[in-house]
Amino acid sequence: MITRGKIGLRAVEKADLHQLKEWRNNPDFRKHFREIRELSDANQERWFENLNQDSNSYFFSIISLENGEIIGAGGLLYINWIIKSADFSFYIGDADEYVSTSERCIDAISALLDYGFGTLGLNKVWMELYENDDRKLKLFKDSFNFSIDGVLRDNWFDNGYHKSFLLTLLQGEYNG
Repeated sequence: MITRGKIGLRAVEKADLHQLKEWRNNPDFRKHFREIRELSDANQERWFENLNQDSNSYFFSIISLENGEIIGAGGLLYINWIIKSADFSFYIGDADEYVSTSERCIDAISALLDYGFGTLGLNKVWMELYENDDRKLKLFKDSFNFSIDGVLRDNWFDNGYHKSFLLTLLQGEYNG
């Protein structure tokens, strides 16, 4: 297990799937995700099977070290080993937190970035965020120094077309 502060990152276990599905199906979370469908148990099982066979993605359950309970999920996905980049995925599902400046949220993001830049030797972590995801945009720009590298116009639809932003953080810019 990878630890930082009061959280741990561990491989996703089959026992985590029901809780992860519940969080992913939370409408307040789902509106920020690329996968907008309501997920079924079968969807979760397929995702889990694919995850365990994918050598280009590292996805974790985020665990509270105080009680051992799962509180969220995150990972480094679609790793391009040539340019050493990965898509960053993250949320705290417990208490419908999603993202915040809480200690556990900051520790979990930092642990994932430490793992990506340190252990995996990545040069760049990137993410695509929709313009309605104000909390995540603010957190990653203000607290972690992510830069907006691009804007994709009409890239997301919810009662009309909206922008999405490509954010990046380079290894040399990370102050973990």
